[in-house]
Amino acid sequence: MRRIKGIFSHIDLPALSAAIIIVILGLVTMNNFGDVANSFFNKQLVWLGVSIFALFSISFIDVRFLRRTSVIIWIYMITVAILVSLFVFGSVFQGSQSWFNLGFFAFQPAELSKLVLVLLLAKYFSKRHVEIKQIRHIIVSGIYAGILFLLIMMQPDFGSALIIFSIWFGMVLFSGLSKRHFISLFASGVVVFIILWSSVFADYQKDRILTFLNPLQDLQGAGYNAYQSTVSVGSGMMWGKGVGQGTQSRLLFLPEYQTDFVFAAYAEEWGFMGSILLFILYLLLIFRILKIAIHGESNFEILYSIGFSILIMTHVIIHTGINVGLLPVTGITIPFMSYGGTNLLILFSGLGILFAMRKYERPVHRDYISNEFLGPK
Repeated sequence: MRRIKGIFSHIDLPALSAAIIIVILGLVTMNNFGDVANSFFNKQLVWLGVSIFALFSISFIDVRFLRRTSVIIWIYMITVAILVSLFVFGSVFQGSQSWFNLGFFAFQPAELSKLVLVLLLAKYFSKRHVEIKQIRHIIVSGIYAGILFLLIMMQPDFGSALIIFSIWFGMVLFSGLSKRHFISLFASGVVVFIILWSSVFADYQKDRILTFLNPLQDLQGAGYNAYQSTVSVGSGMMWGKGVGQGTQSRLLFLPEYQTDFVFAAYAEEWGFMGSILLFILYLLLIFRILKIAIHGESNFEILYSIGFSILIMTHVIIHTGINVGLLPVTGITIPFMSYGGTNLLILFSGLGILFAMRKYERPVHRDYISNEFLGPK
């Protein structure tokens, strides 16, 4: 084992820089819509400071205590208890009981549950990766994820529930799922979707999916958000209209421009080339996270890095897919860029855990890690 020397040498500067630049791009986008939007800018700026402080604080902790099963189980149980308490003490916003309104700020437990699930599955599969082809481990891990999924769906928050499923599914695939089990999972997913459609999905969620299949059928109703988003993205063309010149967002034709449709607002002002810049920053961030995974001290660190990258990539893919009209509107933010203190704090805390793991990374050849984790070829 090799401990890296230097008080700040465990901080991955390229990853941190990419994340902060993405936040700044989001702040610039928020700061050009009048007095109301400036409140988003000011609050997000405060949360950026708090989140960076949390990142550095966590990065100096010896996070190897998270490998202990008892610690992870307690964290998971507390998270479940918090999600359950939402139905008693949570506040309703836009038809979803997903927030604790604490007066000076609001807290969304679903964001915490995503990071907790990554930690839980990293711990679970780090001890059972050679047994992943046994269906019971897929079922057990699915139960852990399923409890969070159902509690979030009941709020209802379909977007966050979809992220929970994606994290579990992605980490299971990475752990070496057999083709036979993959087919079984796919068939089970179809059955679950049918059940959700008939018994769980609210009418507005069904409308969003139906509108996705035929977006022109209700432009003044369920299809309005998707239509305005695609108009915003398309109107940006190659170089954009310029910072602060986005008419769709400035004139408030584009709803939720600071959260669910911030990419559309950004693309309108920065254009295609600006969007490419944003995707390059996300690719750099993911690349640095995966590079940290290669040198993880144990399977837990490797799997955590993989799971955290899946969390970010899933958000980016679904959010941009919604904003360009390729996916139904589900209310998913884009990491580091969308407005939201809870989201920003959790993401930077996740990076803090990742950087803390770098203090104990090992300089071994990736083939050695591949054989150790996936088994000899």
